[in-house]
Amino acid sequence: MLPEGWRKASLEDVADIRSGIAKSQKTIVNPISLPYLRVANVQDGYLDLRDVKTIEIDKEKINRFSLHSGDVLMNEGGDFDKLGRGDVWRGQIMPCLHQNHVFAVRPDQNKLDSYFLANLSASPYGKGYFLSCAKRSTNLASINSTQLKQFPVILPPLPEQKKIAAILSTWDRAIEGTEKLLANSQQQKKALMQQLLTGKKRLPGFTGEWKICSLSDVATVQTATSKTQYICENGERFIVDMGSVNRLGNLVCTKSTQHNADLLPKGTLVMPKDDIGGGNIIGRTSYIDRDDLYVLGDHVYALHIGDCDSKFLHFLINSHPINKNLRRRANGTAQLGLGKKDVLRQKIKIPSEFSEQKAIAAVLTTADEEITALESDLARLRQQKKALMQQLLTGKRRVKVD
Repeated sequence: MLPEGWRKASLEDVADIRSGIAKSQKTIVNPISLPYLRVANVQDGYLDLRDVKTIEIDKEKINRFSLHSGDVLMNEGGDFDKLGRGDVWRGQIMPCLHQNHVFAVRPDQNKLDSYFLANLSASPYGKGYFLSCAKRSTNLASINSTQLKQFPVILPPLPEQKKIAAILSTWDRAIEGTEKLLANSQQQKKALMQQLLTGKKRLPGFTGEWKICSLSDVATVQTATSKTQYICENGERFIVDMGSVNRLGNLVCTKSTQHNADLLPKGTLVMPKDDIGGGNIIGRTSYIDRDDLYVLGDHVYALHIGDCDSKFLHFLINSHPINKNLRRRANGTAQLGLGKKDVLRQKIKIPSEFSEQKAIAAVLTTADEEITALESDLARLRQQKKALMQQLLTGKRRVKVD
């Protein structure tokens, strides 16, 4: 039930839906090379213009495929949660074309505000429509121009559309600002790792030598059997298996259990030894931060650390040079595997002083905590915007128009 003064209309009644240029063109009589947007450039709520390719087009067709400021760009396909994703083109590059897998929706500005449409298509309402009519495969979904034209657009009066879009843009700016802070923090941590974990930069008060050794000199490796049979709801502990360590080295356990064998003590590092997803998680480690909360499963090594600070070693193994070497040693076809001996023979360079190891780990832990806080802020802002979209774009909550 829509509020009084609101109505629905098919998108084709209030906008022009334009398909893009195909890469496999036939003979081009009068060619010119121009920038064009691909699916990779059209993200969920923003445009990624860091890598814009060019394409040859006949000069006579430039107007047909050129983007106009105010066009709403939408991808015809992608991951389920990205279907219908897009943003408003603001004329950042002129002229600029769009690929045939990217729709350019040109609203009638007397009936439909571009920013209101972009928010509506990205809202649960919009994504619900696209998913309901999309052609699906295992992990992907796509829509065609006919389905896009039939999208039932909710139409408040134009001044109300603009007010709603302006309110949501406040959240967009907050989200964008937090994303930039997060990217900066991640880059700063990367730089700190490159400097502190190699000895290129020393923390104040430390001048001792660094020593080269093997992982076998500072760690022992434990394996365990599958704990699948012990999975239960509302268990007090978590099973650590192949999917429990992500490519960032974060622990993401989802399987609970009451089982109390192969419990991992605080300070243990867990490392996936097998991977069916291309080897990206092999050799990564996560740090066990509590005693007796995690149970070791299969496909994962538990590294018990001796003559080294375990947090320092966690960061060192996850640094690019060490992790790259470990992943290179993985072998297999359908499933990659990293041998125990290959882990233990990995060479590392560490400070001789235990106190320097702990100091470096403390600096990098602080950087991690800052990143975690920003990720939490970002998730909260996105959830707030999602809830606000659900209310404002459907008329459940009205705005006052000056």
